[in-house]
Amino acid sequence: MIAGGCACGRVRYESTGEAEFSVICHCRDCQRASGTAGVPVMGVPRSGFRVTGDPAKYVSRGGSGQDAIRHFCPHCGSLLFGAPQVIPDTITIYVGSLDDPSVFKPDLAMFTRDRPQWGRLSGELVEVETAPE
Repeated sequence: MIAGGCACGRVRYESTGEAEFSVICHCRDCQRASGTAGVPVMGVPRSGFRVTGDPAKYVSRGGSGQDAIRHFCPHCGSLLFGAPQVIPDTITIYVGSLDDPSVFKPDLAMFTRDRPQWGRLSGELVEVETAPE
């Protein structure tokens, strides 16, 4: 079980099963949404994802060129999860909202072409300039 929620506790989510992927996305949309160099996200199957509470959403053009739907708490503003059109059967959980962020084990940094120099992470991540194949 993967679970998390917002800072004020009004919106909670849980996901059954394992993460499909764990990445750090550096696309300009993620930078603007997070206010930093990139967003750590985990992809989970939409079919096993459940939400309690009433999150707000914002639709923007993602790094893929398709719509990225970001869900956040309308009370405290916490960024919670996304529903990118490019992968419609997947929910992307923003790692900062996890109850236990240690479950995040990234293996890829994507859209590194958009990453500012100060946003480089040390480590052994595979890096790609756009989305992975």
